[in-house]
Amino acid sequence: MDRPDFEAMERIINRLPETETERRIVRHLVIRDPNCGVTDECVAPEMIFCRNLESVVLSGVPDTSDKTIVQLARENQNIQGLDLTGCRYVSDVSILELVSQAPPLQWLQLNGVVLTDPTVSAIAKSFSRLVELELCDEPLLTAVSVRDIWAYSRKLRNLMLARCPLLTDKAFPSPIKKGSQPTRGPDKPLPHRPLTWLDELPPLILRHTAVNLRVLDLSYCTKLTDDGIEGVIVHAPSLHTLLLAGCTNLTDRTVENICKLGVQLGTLTLAHVSQITDGAIVKLARSCLQLRSLDLAFCRLLTDMSVFELAGLRYLHRLVLVRVPKLTDNGIYFLGDHARSLERLHLSYCDRISLKALHHLLRHTPRLDHLTATGVPAARRTGLRRFSDAPPGTMGPDQRTVFRVFSGKNVGALRNFLDKERLRRQQAEAQNIPFVARCDDEMDLY
Repeated sequence: MDRPDFEAMERIINRLPETETERRIVRHLVIRDPNCGVTDECVAPEMIFCRNLESVVLSGVPDTSDKTIVQLARENQNIQGLDLTGCRYVSDVSILELVSQAPPLQWLQLNGVVLTDPTVSAIAKSFSRLVELELCDEPLLTAVSVRDIWAYSRKLRNLMLARCPLLTDKAFPSPIKKGSQPTRGPDKPLPHRPLTWLDELPPLILRHTAVNLRVLDLSYCTKLTDDGIEGVIVHAPSLHTLLLAGCTNLTDRTVENICKLGVQLGTLTLAHVSQITDGAIVKLARSCLQLRSLDLAFCRLLTDMSVFELAGLRYLHRLVLVRVPKLTDNGIYFLGDHARSLERLHLSYCDRISLKALHHLLRHTPRLDHLTATGVPAARRTGLRRFSDAPPGTMGPDQRTVFRVFSGKNVGALRNFLDKERLRRQQAEAQNIPFVARCDDEMDLY
């Protein structure tokens, strides 16, 4: 007689328990696929019978309601992880019930669940074991509750606060050290606009340091300035991943503060931070020598000088230079000659790059596995489209025409095609025959 697979029963994915044995044994319930047919009406009754759950993922059940979460909180006292990403019908009511039951939560993902400050403050003050907290897409979140996260959630390793439009510098620790006084001018200037109660919050001075924090996402928190990021760097000196895409008020001063992270920093995103210049990127490349991934998309002031410095980073495997209009062949040649660790390179809409430079890059970066050249005029040449991945169905006709993304085996195939073309060109020149580009792999000169 076959014995039941208890290990499989402990983790159920994209379905609900079907037998009494499964309900008694299941520890991890994971529903991420919104097309699996599971609805809130089906999940709610199961919370009564599944009383040994340790982690629950309901991001694939967007109609999850407060009723289900309340039942989960009351029946499972040992819940350690909960993912409610995109569950727009969950509110403060059920999250506060979860807080009142005080389970030993270690990770909590509430992206897109519209919560208010009192609830987020209660989470920070109640769940002292939290290692991961995600609160992206929170339109009502303000500095008041985020300050409590910094003050009380001292074990956090991952903190996600992307696209929270009300967050300002007051939400983050002040760079002013304890005992020091802020410098003031001879006269106190008048405020240029009426102050709100958020503006009047005092600086957040903390006695401890967030030594455990490794990942921080503040993307598209558009009110942040250099002062706020300076306080973050002072308070979280061990950051490995820092995401600041879309924080348009940031300048070179922020990058100079990021340089203080040194070899700790591995991933940095500065896409759409358009005020950054070459000087800051040069300092970054010389300070953060362990940088592995860097996103500089839409940083329009950057030139080849930044690329010259970044190419020397020994461990850099992903570089995004989308819409960097001043990038030329010189930067691409330099990447090919020095950035041997590159695996993913994004050059879309850099319209000053030639096919010859791309060929040089392909021939000298053996690890390159993904190259994006959408909108690059040279990549629209005859014969290259057949090596590109298929464009997404959501793209319009014009976008599909310029779509050029080469990945996996297609990168090698493109390299071989351009090698043959180079050889044909040399043969044509040797025989004084006009060179004609081909779209196939034949070596005929005519």
